Amino acid sequence: MKVVSTNIARPREISWKGKTEFTGIYKEPVNDPIFLGKEEVHGDTIVHAKVHGGIDKACYLFSTDEYNYWKNKYPDLDWNWGMFGENLSISGLDESKLRIGDVLQIGKALVEVSEPREPCYKLGIKFGNQGIIQEFVDRGFPGTYVRILEEGLVSSGDRVTTTRQSENTLTVKAFFELRYMQEKDPAILQLALENPALSSRKKAKLKKFL
Repeated sequence: MKVVSTNIARPREISWKGKTEFTGIYKEPVNDPIFLGKEEVHGDTIVHAKVHGGIDKACYLFSTDEYNYWKNKYPDLDWNWGMFGENLSISGLDESKLRIGDVLQIGKALVEVSEPREPCYKLGIKFGNQGIIQEFVDRGFPGTYVRILEEGLVSSGDRVTTTRQSENTLTVKAFFELRYMQEKDPAILQLALENPALSSRKKAKLKKFL
């Protein structure tokens, strides 16, 4: 895996249901390295701290391998890295193999895979179609958030290496699919509840399905 692009956003004003608000989803590539801090990427925009940023979602990674699929579906958009609101566009990232709890070295930063991204209406606004939310869920490759174990700078071209694989076999993709199952798979549910890297907030939402 390799970092293809580092991306940050300035606040962008949007309109939703007759109200004006701001978002940080409009990320753009930057030439300088970005610093992965414990709760945020320095210099990035976080509007709603309850759903973005923080210890469990300090930085968002998305695979460049997915871009061709989405470009074919939305060819008229102005495409660039950061299109999905990711801080790091990474080649070779595969959520079907990446486990929650895996530890990755990215540039000077050491990170732990924490949870998949769950799409919201702001992705729909950016793509000009709220239908992309269900399309994104159906596609099943959502990228992943990471928590920062060791802060550090990350640059385009940096390698991404797995320094420790989680003994719990729950992948990012499997947990993402579990999140949207009407009938929860009991085996995957149990894996999630036993995964030490999954946040207590996520586990609390799953316990009601036991």
